[in-house]
Amino acid sequence: MVKLVLSMTRAQKRMVLLLLDIGFVPLAFAIALVIHFSTILPYRVLVTNWPLMPLLMAVSLGLSIILGTADIRLKHYDVAAAQRTALFALILSVASAALSKLGQTNLPAGFHVVFGLVFFAMAAGARICLLQILLTIYRQSAEISRVLIYGAGRTGMALAAALRNRADILPVAFVDDNATLRGLVVAGLPVYSGAHVGRVLSQYRIDRVILAMPSLSIHKQSLLSSRMIKLGLDVQTLPAFAQLIGEEELVDKLMPAQPGALLSRKGLQDEISAGGDAYRGANVMITGAGGSIGLELCRQVIAGGPAKVVLFELSELALYSANMEIRVLTEGLPIEVVPVLGSVADGALVERVLRDHRIGAVLHAAAYKHVPLVETNARAGIANNALATAVLAQKVRACGVGRFVLVSSDKAVRPASVMGASKRLAELVVQGQAAQPGKTIFSIVRFGNVLGSSGSVIPLFQEQIAAGGPVTLTDKAVTRYFMTIQEAARLVLIAGSLATGGEVFVLDMGEPVAIRDLARKVIESSGYTVRDRANPDGDIEIVTTGLRPGEKLHEELMVSQGAKMTAHPKIISVREAHLSELELAAALRDLREAVDVDDEEALTTALRRWIVDYQPAETPSNSSHRKSGLNLVAGE
Repeated sequence: MVKLVLSMTRAQKRMVLLLLDIGFVPLAFAIALVIHFSTILPYRVLVTNWPLMPLLMAVSLGLSIILGTADIRLKHYDVAAAQRTALFALILSVASAALSKLGQTNLPAGFHVVFGLVFFAMAAGARICLLQILLTIYRQSAEISRVLIYGAGRTGMALAAALRNRADILPVAFVDDNATLRGLVVAGLPVYSGAHVGRVLSQYRIDRVILAMPSLSIHKQSLLSSRMIKLGLDVQTLPAFAQLIGEEELVDKLMPAQPGALLSRKGLQDEISAGGDAYRGANVMITGAGGSIGLELCRQVIAGGPAKVVLFELSELALYSANMEIRVLTEGLPIEVVPVLGSVADGALVERVLRDHRIGAVLHAAAYKHVPLVETNARAGIANNALATAVLAQKVRACGVGRFVLVSSDKAVRPASVMGASKRLAELVVQGQAAQPGKTIFSIVRFGNVLGSSGSVIPLFQEQIAAGGPVTLTDKAVTRYFMTIQEAARLVLIAGSLATGGEVFVLDMGEPVAIRDLARKVIESSGYTVRDRANPDGDIEIVTTGLRPGEKLHEELMVSQGAKMTAHPKIISVREAHLSELELAAALRDLREAVDVDDEEALTTALRRWIVDYQPAETPSNSSHRKSGLNLVAGE
């Protein structure tokens, strides 16, 4: 039966519905006579009025062609289609009355009303019944792909509408974790909770799931995919599925621009195995494992096949989320995952973890990164970013860990903020440890802003756009260096594997991006236009709010001479001046004393004393340092 239905052409299906519209005329006529004359066998009335039937059947044929009721697909039969059928019945009823009067059949007016109502009930009811019969057949047939759509938002509804145009695919239900949607019927399909997926699968015999949530990160989608695959389902994301069924235009309309698409940079997709292989079989500890960079480092290290991954995180919620994701990614793999809740400033805890788990490499990504917040919470920023790094680095060296990589920031170069100064102090600590004898290879990887990370500008722009604007800039001239999280993490791993000790690796960030231009791209990629003088009727306005405390107009990546290329074209190695062992000890002592007594003035004095380039940015006076790409060496 299913093969017969699928093999039918559109013209054949149209002919079936057309014959139904014609065939229901004599049947409705007879039933109307039974109802109106209150008799089971209205033989005498039928014989008297039979000439009306072929005439009404001819009228029905014409109305079906003119109104297009036979052209409406069963799965598209909605309220609007029912209204068209009602119009069909009304006109047919009027035609019946007119022909009856012309033929002087003496049928009462009430009969024609009953005739029209019966015809409508039969025409509409038959279509609804046929649809349910076909759906039942489809659900039981191996010839039809029964699809569950994960995500009942606008994207999911648009996808469901597109799939209804295909004869071999049947969307049967939505699953959504939004509690407000549970139990509702959206786009003609019921919505279930994600917790009830197993029940939905058995009820509808689903064999495929489409993730229709493009706003989720690729890694969140990977987690959902893993859950569905365990249930024996074929799982696809929206782009892959749309390409499979030849609906590429649907993807263009539904998929928002990914962060990487906003940068004119070539990614590292061809180097997916690079960097991570250096940690194959090793016990690796990632600090700040629940943060944006830390979590991506975890994912990519796991892809390299380590023996053990220790997730070290201060935030309980972040550690819980990271642990859940990493355990899903390592399921079935011989990789042990160990979550550790605590601060790297806790020397006893750090030493115990390093020794008990025989850590061979530490990737230090834990840091406070938000410039304005650290500026107004200098004590916490210095304690977490600088002093905690000193504790960690000392314990790493004392425990004989093979490799230590500090994830640093371009804001550490000629710092104008407490955050930048704290990261420069962390760099000085690592450089100081590298200068001492020992088996640990210490290195630093420095790069600019990361798209999609916590505190990143693009999620902020998207939230402002969703709220109707305006999009805010601190200054029209602000520029920043950007790369994707995936590229940054990959290069951190590669750089760490290239280190021999004491290097500061600077990642090639390409050309600096004007934040104003980035804002325009985000607005336009969201389907809106910018409202400005040239386009006063635009959708979203861009407004300037002024530089925030500690913020520069333009960032730099390095200030030292002697930069040299490495084995990787996007990684530059520099040797920068650092403090002597005694100077570093004095600097850390001054900072600890200021932190212990909560003396902001002493803290500022210590920063100015030990970081000679530290110049708090009270005014945007740093524009003279603006250079691009690799040409960021002083004097060039």
